[in-house]
Amino acid sequence: MAEHLQWTDDFDSPHEECGVIGVSSPTEEVAQLVFFGLFSLQHRGQEAAGIAVSDGKQARLHKDDGLVNNVFDAASLAPLKGKNGVGHTRYSTTGGSGTRNAQPFMVETIHGPLAVAHNGNLVNAQELRAELLGRGFGLTASSDTEVMTLMLASAGGPTWEDRLARTLPAWSGAYSLVLLVENRVIAVRDPWGFRPLSVGQLADGGWVVASETCALETLGCREISEVAAGEIVTLEGQKITRRQAMVPSVQSARCTFEFVYFSRPDSQWDGRSVHSVRQRFGEQLAREHSVEADVVVPVPDSSIPAAVGYSRESGIPYNDGLIKNRYIGRTFIEPTSIMRERGVAMKFNALGENLRGQRVILIDDSLVRGTTAGPLVQLLRDAGAVEVHLRITSPPIKHACHFGVDMGHDNDLIAARMDLEELRQVVGADSLAFLSLDGMMLAVGREDGYCNACFTGAYPVSVGAPKRKDAFEGVLA
Repeated sequence: MAEHLQWTDDFDSPHEECGVIGVSSPTEEVAQLVFFGLFSLQHRGQEAAGIAVSDGKQARLHKDDGLVNNVFDAASLAPLKGKNGVGHTRYSTTGGSGTRNAQPFMVETIHGPLAVAHNGNLVNAQELRAELLGRGFGLTASSDTEVMTLMLASAGGPTWEDRLARTLPAWSGAYSLVLLVENRVIAVRDPWGFRPLSVGQLADGGWVVASETCALETLGCREISEVAAGEIVTLEGQKITRRQAMVPSVQSARCTFEFVYFSRPDSQWDGRSVHSVRQRFGEQLAREHSVEADVVVPVPDSSIPAAVGYSRESGIPYNDGLIKNRYIGRTFIEPTSIMRERGVAMKFNALGENLRGQRVILIDDSLVRGTTAGPLVQLLRDAGAVEVHLRITSPPIKHACHFGVDMGHDNDLIAARMDLEELRQVVGADSLAFLSLDGMMLAVGREDGYCNACFTGAYPVSVGAPKRKDAFEGVLA
């Protein structure tokens, strides 16, 4: 598939790397279960999707660029026979877009087939990659996941769990992994717990592990629990084995942005309802930054719970003011110049009857590059709003993420270059305010245990020199 600017979904929001899922069933062919699980995780990555399945003897793989329902149909799922499988839906943070970086990565090893799907980002991938090349390995992609796959394939130890435990200390950064081997699925989470990973039991006694609890609930799972930081979980039919392979970090580093933006509102993160936390963000924002207005309007969809919370706390009525085209997804078709100029209007339409003559409080979840907020404010004004007060349910993002979130680099982040008044002028709002970091954590319900480096610059793991996500693209262009 030809690669063009994926413009329709590339607005002012951070992008998560991916979603992962693994299924082991004693009775069912799992390809369809993996497919429906990936459907539930589509919001975490929309560049590529893949499924690998093993029948105990052979492993089969299908992956391609595009959304889950574009990559898979009945014909492509039919050959994927087996009771163990893993799946992946991708947004790139290490390695550019393109089929060669689509996951899972699958290789044949002396110990049998191995397929790996990864959510996160290794901060020492460049050093690990150079080491593999120095040992004579050939690399076909530019993703840190391929590096992890080859390291596992060449590791020593009697079992895959032993090889994984032996390899884990070499990896620095964020990783929630699912592995497919001949007769089972293995999952592991980094010792800091950056990215989410949960496990639940199917009705037939089998097990599923996935990036979010919403995918487990879609498949009817019960007994849902988190994979602990540093824990290896093995799923084999009705059997589950849990092994603490690494000591969890003294200070965990869960990604706060799972609450702000990434996770579906019907998921649980750190034992908390994402939807409820987002509502509390809005309530806290109303306490910190009240303003006289007539209506509270969200930027759909992730800001809807926060807008409800802001309305409830402030007493200002909530109403829809923007309608989102939820079916636009990502397109590989280059827009015409006229459509490109319309930009945000391709994704949002304003409801003039709810905005005309109104003083509007516009609730959004984040301000990253500053490319969307201004056009949205103008869209409301064009629809008749007499005032627009922009309220953001997270603190200003001033530092890049190195753990699996594509926010760009520090100089891409508008809040790193401008003060509050300059930001207000750029977006064209009558007033602009952000939720404080203390207020955010108060709404989460914990003072620590989360990674807030994008707000503070205090990284829980040393990240070294900044690297672009296409840093390994030079040779294999």
